[in-house]
Amino acid sequence: MKRENNQNQNPVQFSAEALLVQAPVQIEKTDLELVEEVRQGHRASFSVLVKRHQRGLLRLSMRFMKDLDSAQDVVQDAFIKAYEKLSLFEGRAAFKSWLYQIAVNTARNKLRENRHQFSDIEDVSIGIDAIAEKGLVHQAVGQMLQKEVDLLPFKQKTALVLRVYEDLSFSEIAQIMECPYDTAKANYRHALLKLKETFETKHELRSWTSEIGGIFTELNTKYAEAE
Repeated sequence: MKRENNQNQNPVQFSAEALLVQAPVQIEKTDLELVEEVRQGHRASFSVLVKRHQRGLLRLSMRFMKDLDSAQDVVQDAFIKAYEKLSLFEGRAAFKSWLYQIAVNTARNKLRENRHQFSDIEDVSIGIDAIAEKGLVHQAVGQMLQKEVDLLPFKQKTALVLRVYEDLSFSEIAQIMECPYDTAKANYRHALLKLKETFETKHELRSWTSEIGGIFTELNTKYAEAE
């Protein structure tokens, strides 16, 4: 007796095909789509924006504030202000840039209000992580360099942080700092120039960098980038 060939009724094949059809592709919503949903009354969509950007915002805030608690205050205030002013967001810049702008302004205001509490930033590694190699000697260099970074004018420090540590373009930096493109680039260039001068004039920094290499060369490279 001949066996019937029922390939078209193969249950395994059918299940696999059905699985491919039934499995929906999850597409992540853009920031702009979530913003529009919030404007329509869906508050949960703002929670998605918070989860998406809170780590980056905290990292940015830590570049300006002395400790984690102060940085978290900046992040919380920034999100509250963003939610309250969401109707003012026009979408011409990225939502992330607009949010960073609010955070930077919030940090600046807090520093002005509590200037006496932020005279030293020894607890936050600002000047070394992104441009130095590993080793104990770099910790010593970092402690000295971060103090120099903290002495920079706020606008120069902001441009440096956003460019070196957040890896943002000068166009994005200009949007966040609310200034022309050339002004953002000039602030970054002046910040690097002052750090270069520090390395050139302080013997201990100059001698260490000549031994371990990397830091001074990196500053020269980044300065050339801003020309």
